[in-house]
Amino acid sequence: MSETKMMDGKVAVVTGAGRGIGREIAILMARHGARVVVNDLGASVSGEGEDAGPAEEVRDIIRGFGGEAVIDGHSVAEPQGGEAIVKTALDAFGQLDAVVNNAGILRDRIFHRMSVLDWEQVVGVHLMGSFYVSKAAALHYRDRGAGTFVHFTSTTGLIGNVGQANYGAAKLGIVGLSKAIALDMQRFGVRSNCISPFAWSRMIGSIPTDTPDQKARVEKLQRMTPDKIAPMAVYLSSDAAADVNGQIFGVRNNEIFLFSQPRPVRSVHRGEGWTPETIAEHGMPALKGSFVPLQVSADVFSWDPV
Repeated sequence: MSETKMMDGKVAVVTGAGRGIGREIAILMARHGARVVVNDLGASVSGEGEDAGPAEEVRDIIRGFGGEAVIDGHSVAEPQGGEAIVKTALDAFGQLDAVVNNAGILRDRIFHRMSVLDWEQVVGVHLMGSFYVSKAAALHYRDRGAGTFVHFTSTTGLIGNVGQANYGAAKLGIVGLSKAIALDMQRFGVRSNCISPFAWSRMIGSIPTDTPDQKARVEKLQRMTPDKIAPMAVYLSSDAAADVNGQIFGVRNNEIFLFSQPRPVRSVHRGEGWTPETIAEHGMPALKGSFVPLQVSADVFSWDPV
């Protein structure tokens, strides 16, 4: 067990905890003293099928070093699932202190080929799932006067990537959700933050490698392991982060980033008001120098992981 148990006495729910980043977070939470609800359907990357094996393995690992963990197999993509996950924590451990909304699926398609089902299922797990679990936990947090949320966003939403309109929209929506929770619930001692992870997992294992650039990107990602993400999730869920709220962090191997959040960067004024013509002649030329370039994540994070 860790010498400094930052989560001692706390109960944590980690969704999508059977594999990848969620698995590492659940295990590290337990090593830091948390009693953990290991939520996982055991579905494929695209959200199909169920397999209890991965969650059972994580539970057994935690119990193997003397930690406490229970399994929850409910889907985050339904309101009843979110309520049931929270109920699992309360029934097993009598309280809930930390929620990590990590569960996710991918259905990558270039936009004009994306189906309604591709859209609905990805948004359903990532954004709706984060809402359902958080809403159920929020009622308990309000009554207790304490609690934390860690939500997982992505540079696909914060910056952009090709072929991921559903995923990017959901992940940027999660940023808005996290900020709203932070603002609404700070009066109850509740905190909400986001992590944008860079790590090789099953989900990004589906990234195409058809071109030299794509192959080079995947090779870089493969050097970044899920265990590098877990310490930030544990820290943000602990009392050590009592003054950290409404923020967006990135973790890439041994690097930690604080992301900016949208604020005005430039303005232009015309006393008599604007017409479409004066916007074209005056307004837009004045603003163009501050346009955000149309880039993907790899353009912004162009250096190798440290």
